[in-house]
Parts: sequence; structure tokens; C-alpha cells
Amino acid sequence: MRAEHKAPVILARALSADDPADLALGFARMGLPSKAGEYLLEKLPHFQILLTGIGPTEGRFLRAQAEAEEMPRYTPGDVQRRPGVALLSGRRDQLGRLVAAAVAPELAPLRAALRRLLETPGPARLRVGGRALDLGGRTLVMGVLNVTPDSFADGGQYLDAARAVSHGVAMARAGADILDVGGESTRPGARAVAAAEELERVLPVLRGLRQSVQVPLSIDTTKAAVAREALAAGASLVNDVSGMTADPKMMDAVAQGGAACCIMHAQGTPDTMQVDPRYSDVVAEVFEFLDGAVARAAAAGIPRERLLVDPGIGFGKTLAHNLILLRRLSDLRQLGCGILVGTSRKSSLGKLVGDKPPSERLAATLGSVGAIAALGGADVVRVHDVAEVHDALAVADAVRRASGGGALFEKP
Repeated sequence: MRAEHKAPVILARALSADDPADLALGFARMGLPSKAGEYLLEKLPHFQILLTGIGPTEGRFLRAQAEAEEMPRYTPGDVQRRPGVALLSGRRDQLGRLVAAAVAPELAPLRAALRRLLETPGPARLRVGGRALDLGGRTLVMGVLNVTPDSFADGGQYLDAARAVSHGVAMARAGADILDVGGESTRPGARAVAAAEELERVLPVLRGLRQSVQVPLSIDTTKAAVAREALAAGASLVNDVSGMTADPKMMDAVAQGGAACCIMHAQGTPDTMQVDPRYSDVVAEVFEFLDGAVARAAAAGIPRERLLVDPGIGFGKTLAHNLILLRRLSDLRQLGCGILVGTSRKSSLGKLVGDKPPSERLAATLGSVGAIAALGGADVVRVHDVAEVHDALAVADAVRRASGGGALFEKP
């Protein structure tokens, strides 16, 4: 779903930046004193930053600054083919000086974009259901529990409430950190479901799970009325694939219920979203939508520590759109929220492995979540196969976190 804006949002994306952790390993191997290593960490990292959404005012400022010593280099894009796009090249300290020089009021959007890139810390935790789930270390697992007859991967398998509760308990035991219960399919072409029918499907399951598991429960819905009843029945997170746009009362329902929520980007609705989706810059447009939604959530009284954002893989995106979003997940870190990603069994994975059906996409799913975790792009992955994903993430997370320490340099 597109939002209208008077002017493009300026977004700064780090195309490359030496990893300080990797540099520190090299310095340790060289035997450099700690002070020398700290000095080099400050001076050596070199950023290549893609700027989008800049206008003539920002361009003139960046060009003038580039002529001074110890300031970032400025390379504008093609003004005819790609207006408003440029590349900045420099060290972190040079970029800091550039931010400090952008004092004019009309440069506030540029200053904010660069500061957000350089300074925004990742969230330390997600507060949900009276608990604080740590983010930034182990990738968390959200188990999918569809109580629908027509979901693309498991439609009809858990329509019986007792069977659904049993499956939810099994996922919790297998390592799910959150269970996401949905009573309306959002697959491409899915029909809409009335709130009463949706509630009839999900409430018995939520009540049964609340008595059987300790992990937080999520309700996958776009309807405020369903969200309110689900929260009363034991859910503590609302997962809204419309990005809180389908129902204008949803933000208030989440805020008044003291719940956490996941805001997802989608272009179109389930019945139209895969009909020729188009973007001029999918990363920038998804970022802009989520940025606006996060601001509206804050205005409604939902703090960032209770927010997750989701780029909406497969929701109004082609295979190419999905892949670039996965590759650039780290750009969403600037939103200051936890990031949730759902690739499990989706058609984009099926296309990559020979058009296999959902039941044969486990290996592809494991590959996707492993890559996502190794790249450090997501805090939570939403999956059907919890046990298998839990084990894959244990390996991917360990590789991502490995710093080596002295063990790499010990003498035999």
C-alpha cells in the first residue's frame, strides 16, 4: 500500500564499511598495542554511502564540502536518469564533520539521515507479554500457527482447536520464542474473512495455548476488533500485515491493550499484491513506509521497544525485490526497532529451487534464515518448521558472533 508524500525522504545507506570486529582481529594478529588498535579503528574504516532523496540544496552543500580537506568525497548520480541520488566516500570522523557542518535549517533532513546511519543503536530488547526478549544476540524464532483452511503452506492442518494447541505446544518445546496464531489467510488471492469467523477460529486456540505454554502469543490480524479480543484471550503481540493501514483503529487497539506489534510493508492487498508490483527503489520505498508507520505508532503511544518492523517478503514484491530486501535488511536498523522477517516456505524460495511446492521448501527455508542470521539482518524469523530452523540458527548465529579472541592466535 503506497503512502503519498510531498517530498522524498532522504535515506543514507552504507554500501560498504569495514567491520570493526574484523579489523580488531587483524590488529590482534599483528600484535599491535591496544592504543594503536583503537587509533586505527577510528581512522581506517571507510564508508561508501548511497544517498537517495536529496535535492539541489543538499547537492550544492555536499559539493562545496567535498572541496575542503578532510571531508567526504561527493559523487552525484546522473541528474537525468537518477536525480536525487549520490555517493559519499569517507571515514567515520569525516562524516561526523560533515554532519556538524550541516547546520542550516534547510539541511535538517540530510543531517538527520546521516546521523541516523552513524548513530542509531539497535534495540536491546523487545517487551512483549510482560517479558523482555533480548535482541541482537541469538535470532529469535516465531512459530507460525495458521488455523485456516486456505493458507498456502499448511491450510486446513490445524482447523481443529485441540490439534492446533498441541502443535503450538510442540513448537514451543522445539524452541519457538513466540507463537503467531492467524485465522485469515494472506496468501496471494486469498478471500477476506469476517471478524466473527476469524475470532471463532483463533480464540479457542489462544486460550488453550495461554494455559499450556509460557512463550508470548501473537495474533496475526488486520482487524482492530479481532486484535482486542485476542489480547483479552492471552495474546500480547499484534502482527498486522497491512502495516496498521487496513483498520484505522488498530494503533489504538495495540496501545490501549499495552501490546507489542509488528508493522509490515505490503504493496496492495492479498487479492492484488502480486499483480505486477513495481518500485523505483524497493529498499527506499519500504523504508519510507515503515518509517512513517513507526512515527504513527509512537504518536499513538506505542514505544519502540514494543515494535517490530517487517519488510514484507512476498507481499507485493517480485523475486528480485525480495532478494534485494533480504540483502539490505541492515538498512532497516535505522528505524530503531527490532526486525522480523518471514521467508518460510514462500514461493520466492520455491522459484529458486526449481518451482518446488511449499511442502518441499524446508532446505530453501533453512538456507534463507541461515543467510539472514549470518548477515545480522533480522532479530526474529517467522517460520513453520521450528525445530529445524532453531538448529540452523544456532550455527549461523555462532558464526556471526564469533570474534575469535586469543584462540585464533594461540601457538600450537
